[in-house]
Amino acid sequence: MRRTMGKLLAVAALAGSLAAATAGPALADPPGLPQPQDIVGVGSHTTGPLFNAFSAAYNSYLTGLGDTTSPRLYSWDATGPSPITTKAGALSITRPYDAGAGIAALNANTSATVDFVRADRGPQTGDPTTDLFVALAKDAVSWTATSGGHAPANLTAAQLKGIYSCTITNWQQIDPSLANATIKPFLPTPGSGTRSSFLAAIGNPTSGTCVTTGLQENQGTDPVLNDPDAVFPYSVGHYVGQVYYGRATTTDAPGPLTVRNVNSIAAVNPTAQTINPTFATTAFGRVLFDVVRQAEWNATDTHGQALRNVFGNLGWICRNSVATVLIKTHGFLTLPLVACGSTTHS
Repeated sequence: MRRTMGKLLAVAALAGSLAAATAGPALADPPGLPQPQDIVGVGSHTTGPLFNAFSAAYNSYLTGLGDTTSPRLYSWDATGPSPITTKAGALSITRPYDAGAGIAALNANTSATVDFVRADRGPQTGDPTTDLFVALAKDAVSWTATSGGHAPANLTAAQLKGIYSCTITNWQQIDPSLANATIKPFLPTPGSGTRSSFLAAIGNPTSGTCVTTGLQENQGTDPVLNDPDAVFPYSVGHYVGQVYYGRATTTDAPGPLTVRNVNSIAAVNPTAQTINPTFATTAFGRVLFDVVRQAEWNATDTHGQALRNVFGNLGWICRNSVATVLIKTHGFLTLPLVACGSTTHS
């Protein structure tokens, strides 16, 4: 009887989680104030919608198993009112608007306020060596331009480097058949992983004075991007989720932007409705991470176990079929099982 009841509870948990996996855009921010023991994250916009869905599915999974005591998972969006109180008893903090700001918040506070950071980049010089980056999924970055605008369907990495270093400022420098118009390159906020990943892929140009910076990553709804000459980096996975899987909202959508190709390699496979795996193997591919404090990750207490239960190689994200579906239906590629949950630090 006990064994049968366990199976029934597992089936109920799976059914509830599958419903969350196939739903549309998840609600922003936690639906209520998380408790002190809960696992709460901030950071990158790139995986913000994915973690909203993860939270709903993981917490439903625990409830379906009859588990009322294990820490729940919650995630605060990169955009919204600020400051925020992340959990009961926490310090009020400025809402982190990208991976860099999230990592700063992680290291300026304790687990009483922030437990993990959504990061759309790997470790960088200057990151605290006490932070641990836990591999989550695979993504890629490309460039976008306004549909029907002056930009071509393809640019080379060298041409993109020229655009962002402001040595290429007119479309006719790329092809005389293009419009005689000034190119308008834009970049996300300085701590954005999409920004740093894109710039690294095109050769780390020093941004020229022609570049406008400070936009929220992966949102084409900013009116300044509704311009025939705009060029803007974008997470290919986030774009796929928005366009093909109903993950767009009124404020989180590609708007007039469409993802373009680099070096004649398509960034998106529209037939499979996924990132082009070949593109993801180029310099424009990247791994997405979650960042935790290494000491807490290694701890044998309830908190350390909870972190590993969610993010570790044997944890829910890497091993649960619903989590796999959520990764795919938010536009990203799953990592090989041996790589999922693997850790590195700066």
